[in-house]
Amino acid sequence: MARTTEDPANVEAAVLDRAVVHARQWLESVPARRVPATGTADDAAHRLGTELPPHGRPATEVIDVLAAAVEPGLMANASGRFFGWVMGSLLPTALAADWLVSAWDQNAGMRDATPGVVGVEEVAAAWLLDLLRLPAGAAVGFATGATMANFTCLAAARDRVLARAGWDVAADGLPGAPRIRVLVGAEGHGSVVLALRYLGLGTPEQVAVDDQGRLDPDDLRRRLADGEGPAIVCLQAGNIHSGAFDPMAAAVDVAHRAGAWVHVDGAFGLWAAVVPALAPLTDGLAGADSWATDAHKTLNTPYDGGIAIVADVDAVHRAMGVHASYLLQASTVDPFEVVPEMSRRARGVPIWAALASLGADGVRALVEGLVRAARGLAEGIGAIPGAVVLNDVAYTQVSVAFETDERTREIFDRLIAEGTVLPSASVWHGRTVIRFSVSSWRTGEQEVRDTVAAVARAARVPARSTSAVGE
Repeated sequence: MARTTEDPANVEAAVLDRAVVHARQWLESVPARRVPATGTADDAAHRLGTELPPHGRPATEVIDVLAAAVEPGLMANASGRFFGWVMGSLLPTALAADWLVSAWDQNAGMRDATPGVVGVEEVAAAWLLDLLRLPAGAAVGFATGATMANFTCLAAARDRVLARAGWDVAADGLPGAPRIRVLVGAEGHGSVVLALRYLGLGTPEQVAVDDQGRLDPDDLRRRLADGEGPAIVCLQAGNIHSGAFDPMAAAVDVAHRAGAWVHVDGAFGLWAAVVPALAPLTDGLAGADSWATDAHKTLNTPYDGGIAIVADVDAVHRAMGVHASYLLQASTVDPFEVVPEMSRRARGVPIWAALASLGADGVRALVEGLVRAARGLAEGIGAIPGAVVLNDVAYTQVSVAFETDERTREIFDRLIAEGTVLPSASVWHGRTVIRFSVSSWRTGEQEVRDTVAAVARAARVPARSTSAVGE
């Protein structure tokens, strides 16, 4: 901050006021603005200037310059017409609570040092277990996102299955330990693979899946029977292309009969448990040993919304916990004993705010609305000549292809160029697809109609001509 003779309190008030002005301008622009960013990272850097200035600027000027430099490069993922990845929008109360979290600036790692925010997180944790119909005594940790939530759960799994085999990871490390078999459906998400890599568990063994990406329990049974020793089975609640769920009840039973730990990657799909009509997707889910999800994806909270839930409380405490003389030791459990960080912001507070503002009925209505929008997109886009919806739309994902991969890519490119909507391009079952991931609470009937109309406009443009073979 530049040196000034102004009252620091006045400077603080002025700079916060400027931030609020820019934040409101951005949020007010989102519903009608183009969804893809118009600027680039290089553009933003150029506007800011790449050389560190010798003297500081006034605080309000810093905020104005920052907002002006960044705004063209912002993607409107809070829009109801954003479907690019599984990224939720922001519920207003969750956003406001997140601002308070930053203003309070509390380290939520130690319960007795910052009891106010930790108390909020503990309430949020209890509500989550009740809402998701998971074991009431499970440990709940608030992580950065789904990747670190998976990491936390799988660390507890690794240590527990090795302990059953007579190996203490905390004391002896991994060298020389019995090999852990990790089995994942062939269409498991990369965040699980990444977490396993972080944990030194290598590449998982792939289990056969059906045409929607659902794990085959019979193949899982065969594979578990063919090996021995400690094992972890990772199931998926929400395939990124089809939205499909692994058959939880059957897979959990098979895995537990073989003595394996069962982890569920439910980054966006775990929330299906709140909707009675979706019960066939989540039947048996509560019988697993750990679960990972991300409130940012489906609950529409800000980033830093990862949630790690572990039924074996002692296992996660042993995997994540640490004791040192300079740390306050809580009479119960410290938050740093259930996530990888000793220092962190109070991530659970915006999650509490979202749950408090919605209530159980509101969360249910939110998830139902996402599913309804996905089915509306599938119906509308599927009626466009040349379009084929490749998945059974049981949850919030819609994967669309046209006559050829080239044609699909052309239509995707036109959608991005127009900017009304933003899906993502992917490859599924060897075909180029346009994937629509419905995650925003802002996606209603009008946004569905606007999206279908945008795809129809892109599809009306004739395919690019290609030269005949031999010419």
